[in-house]
Amino acid sequence: MKIHPSITEDRITAMCMRQLHSLDNPGICLACGEEADGCEPDAERYTCESCGEKQVYGADQALLCGYYHTDLIVEGDK
Repeated sequence: MKIHPSITEDRITAMCMRQLHSLDNPGICLACGEEADGCEPDAERYTCESCGEKQVYGADQALLCGYYHTDLIVEGDK
């Protein structure tokens, strides 16, 4: 599965925090990087309103499954 480069651990974590402190239920499209509103935290493969792909995941699910890019450089990747 290819994940859009704009989807980072910090972005997903911020979405999870918004969910905890508000009535917001954010999701993220792994294909295009657009946020989706009204997603269950454990949503998987919802249809994206922006690109039409079935790649929208709830913020909690994206975080738990590791569907994000990190800035970590593993030795040997240099």
